[in-house]
Amino acid sequence: MKPSSLESTEQCEVVCVDEPKVARIQQDLQAEDFEGTAQLFKALADPTRLKIAYAIHQEGELCVCDVAEIISSSMATASHHLRLLKKMGLAKIRKEGKLVYYSLDDDHVSQLIQLAFVHQKEVR
Repeated sequence: MKPSSLESTEQCEVVCVDEPKVARIQQDLQAEDFEGTAQLFKALADPTRLKIAYAIHQEGELCVCDVAEIISSSMATASHHLRLLKKMGLAKIRKEGKLVYYSLDDDHVSQLIQLAFVHQKEVR
């Protein structure tokens, strides 16, 4: 069966492996935590959690009550999503009296959120 023209333009027509480059990359791959990083992206792959992370990125800090209102959900649902973001190392909490405030864990998380939206606007 002949490959479609699309397939032939997206694949090498001959096999030519750059062994030193492949060996370097394979070694680098062993040093990284792909499972943990994939889990981070999985946490942000949920549109509701991404909305929450974006809202926190915009404001710097939000209490659970604010988040529930923003995503039009119950406090329990908002709290569930926020706990998951915290568990994944994307958010941290601060208690003030009877209120619990969430912020993004660090500037890297904020940059990740910002870059994702910048990129999405560029590919439209």
